[in-house]
Amino acid sequence: MAGKMMRAVLYDSYGGGTAALKQVEVPVPSPSKGEVLVKVKATALNPFDWKIQKGALRPFMPKKFPFIPAIEIAGEVVEVGPGVENFKPGDKVIAGLDVGTGGGLAEYCAAKADVTVLRPSEVSAAEGACLPAAGLTAHGALISAGFKFDGSGPQKNILVTAASGGVGHLAIQLAKLGNAHVTATCGARNLDLVRSLGADEVLDYKTPEGAALKSPSGKKYDVVIQCAPPIPWSVFEPNLSPTGKVIELSPGVSSMWTFAVKKLTLSKKKLVLFFASVKAENLVYLADLVKQGKLKVVIDCKHPLSDAGAAWTKCINGHATGKIVVEP
Repeated sequence: MAGKMMRAVLYDSYGGGTAALKQVEVPVPSPSKGEVLVKVKATALNPFDWKIQKGALRPFMPKKFPFIPAIEIAGEVVEVGPGVENFKPGDKVIAGLDVGTGGGLAEYCAAKADVTVLRPSEVSAAEGACLPAAGLTAHGALISAGFKFDGSGPQKNILVTAASGGVGHLAIQLAKLGNAHVTATCGARNLDLVRSLGADEVLDYKTPEGAALKSPSGKKYDVVIQCAPPIPWSVFEPNLSPTGKVIELSPGVSSMWTFAVKKLTLSKKKLVLFFASVKAENLVYLADLVKQGKLKVVIDCKHPLSDAGAAWTKCINGHATGKIVVEP
């Protein structure tokens, strides 16, 4: 597709929020060795995307500008790069893009073949695009806590914070697949949704009980999947079982300090700083669960690429129920 142009959304520097996004035409990328070129059908946004724009990773992963954001896509293979033998043009796929290069908010993008999987026909492009970051984060966080999805071993008591969000709503369902007892926090408007996804106990985070994270049945948590904005360790600790773990999905300065302090103590209650990675076999597993109707992807809203700014603003403002999707 050499010489062909495509529509894309990008920004030229750090900061600026939605106002800094530009609708442009740029050359369609060519797939390098080990890559496939995908015609994008759906892209899902994550808080991670606007935090990168804000400069959160600047000290560790400085960006080259202009930068096309977003790392979760689903689409159709239109070209394969050298060395790719397991995909062909016409294949419907789901892919996780490299955090450093992004590329999802465009009509086409190049994706590494080893983190690209076939999308079952029963799974829509919009559903598939919500799995590479949000789905694998929920799945990986549970695995890091020693969770068994086959339900083997003793039942675990699990707390999911911000449970109506992109990661949280998937974490509830995955935990229930392993026979966990799940307590979840969310806003009042999503209490019924979170119950419908399988949560055994639901707390409105704005009530005193919800803010204190106390299980209505008095259960202590073996695992906390922490999807919410920062919560002090002092709130978690009294609600944990003797060997309870808090899996922090968005580590900040405060959580890193707590992590360091906990490493120096003899307490068996742990704070785990979690960073997700894309593994093709796990992505296949999640897509199969959606295919079987065992995992429901909740989509808050869909926007065309021409209105990606509205999707970006919604993501920055938070409180989306499920995922935000852009469809080129």
